Amino acid sequence: MTQLSQLALSVQLPDDETFDSFIGQPNHSVLVQLTSFIRQNKVETEQHENHSLALFNQLPHSFYLFGLPGVGKSHLLHACNNLAAQLKKTSVCLSCSELKQLPVEVLDGLEQIDFICLDDIELIAGDVKWQQAIFDLYNRAIENESCLIITGSEAINKLGITLPDLVSRIGWGYIEQVKPLEDDDKTLAIQHRARQRGLMISDEATRFLLNRSSRDMTSLIQTLDILDKASIREQRKVTIPFIKEILDIS
Repeated sequence: MTQLSQLALSVQLPDDETFDSFIGQPNHSVLVQLTSFIRQNKVETEQHENHSLALFNQLPHSFYLFGLPGVGKSHLLHACNNLAAQLKKTSVCLSCSELKQLPVEVLDGLEQIDFICLDDIELIAGDVKWQQAIFDLYNRAIENESCLIITGSEAINKLGITLPDLVSRIGWGYIEQVKPLEDDDKTLAIQHRARQRGLMISDEATRFLLNRSSRDMTSLIQTLDILDKASIREQRKVTIPFIKEILDIS
């Protein structure tokens, strides 16, 4: 296995980015389908060990998640890794923004991992060499009975990927769109993540935060992290005056 995959596997994923912490009714079907995909492949792999290869091969070996930036696609990849670990399966989560800075050989050996997660596939749209490398990884993973979970910002035919074989491979498996949350769901999600940190934030303070900062969930969670650290440092509750002071907003 490559040095990169060994390094990536040793990196600790955010332990609060699980399926339980992914709040939002609009994406309920996505969570059901994605968790079933991981659990089903776990079960069928065990059956394959009991010589049920034909049934295993009927299962899609890939899952494509797409949606606007900030809707939580990276969160879902981390949740997949956390669930895979609970099921005693190996997994790795890599960002295409980082992969592009490295030689394509870093993908060698990844097919030995049960669940391979690749974030932001659209970033290789203009790079034929990387498109070919990921297509080759698809083939090796299928042959090795491993699974790929890939995220992108658009539907497959709008990604700008020019290698037809890779477009075809991505479309072979399950495809789900991650939808943006409404404000009520964002409020629940922020408060849930706050409670995980031992932080209490009122409905009023949460609404103020939603109305005064970037509204995508990625930015909101990053802002929550800032408030959490500041609250611990200054031993103060997260109130509207505290939010104004720490974020320098009115």
